[in-house]
Amino acid sequence: MKRLQKLILTLLGITLLAACDSTHQQSDINLNNGEKWKVNAEMKPHIQKGNELLTEFISNKENDYKKLAEDLKTQNNSLIQSCTMKGESHDELHKWLHPHIELTEKLSTAQSTSEAEDLISQLEKSFNTYQNYFD
Repeated sequence: MKRLQKLILTLLGITLLAACDSTHQQSDINLNNGEKWKVNAEMKPHIQKGNELLTEFISNKENDYKKLAEDLKTQNNSLIQSCTMKGESHDELHKWLHPHIELTEKLSTAQSTSEAEDLISQLEKSFNTYQNYFD
């Protein structure tokens, strides 16, 4: 039952992303006139929790990267479900979110520890990018 719920949430997340403006590209994120973009309060806990999961994984020198990927997917899906942002801030967030979700997906299918470690490093950079552009 739990697997079915995860599958449904993942499919829902993919569907919501596809339904969102499909013109989003993996392009450079811009600041809001030199300031960080505001992210709605409902969305922040999911991003923070994802970052915490990654930080704990790295700090504790864990090795179950498949579980980490599943936990990050859960946070990503919750983030997508809580999205109420509109306009330019929403568009800029998606410039970060789409590549971030792709990294999480790649982590879930990594074929080796070395590939997983590279993706984990990229996810760490992704969260740093989020912190540089969003508040």
